[in-house]
Amino acid sequence: MHSPLSLLYRDDTLVAIDKPAGLLVHPSRLDAHEERSALKLLRDQLGERLWPLHRLDKATSGVLLFARSVEAARHWGLTFEKGQVHKRYFALVRGWPAESGAIDQALARDPELPSAGQERLAAVTRYRRLACFEWPFSVAGRHPSSRYALVEAEPLSGRRHQIRRHFKHIAHPLVGDTTHGKGAHNRAVAQWLDTSRLWLHAHQVELPTPSGPLRIDAPPGEEWRVLLPS
Repeated sequence: MHSPLSLLYRDDTLVAIDKPAGLLVHPSRLDAHEERSALKLLRDQLGERLWPLHRLDKATSGVLLFARSVEAARHWGLTFEKGQVHKRYFALVRGWPAESGAIDQALARDPELPSAGQERLAAVTRYRRLACFEWPFSVAGRHPSSRYALVEAEPLSGRRHQIRRHFKHIAHPLVGDTTHGKGAHNRAVAQWLDTSRLWLHAHQVELPTPSGPLRIDAPPGEEWRVLLPS
């Protein structure tokens, strides 16, 4: 038996869960051997058909939304397309980026393929730095200590791996990112924090409704406690 997924919100059109890291949103050809997915587990848990409204990478945790009918999927899908849904993430990155900024960098459509020759899509991510850390270990022997920062990131577009690719672009890759990050830093931080994961958590989604904004929050897990400002 699997533990029930944590429900964050439910109404006639939507259901939101706190997706754990390591769980696919839905079956994928890129991970064909994996039989578990949030979609299947939640369908079994609630006993109804559901339609995913967006994606989180398998390694990312946090707020994940599903529609409860075809009509709701159409409505909320248009809301996403119009850029009216606001998502905010916590991320641990290498180095100390500026206190705040916007990364405006077009991205190739498919991050799994070489960028050369691909159509590039407009993409913008706003961010603000929440905390800085300097930990007493050396990575690759370059410095006696290593610097990292906790940031809150808000993607203004919905490209695949957008936050991960954008922070790599500004030379502050996410810790734990095995595709766009730095292996030596991933291993060093995993040992220091005694946790091996992609340090990316979707902590808030805000949607427009006739009665005002609907905000759905997913508190980060215990492993984030040492990073979050008190």
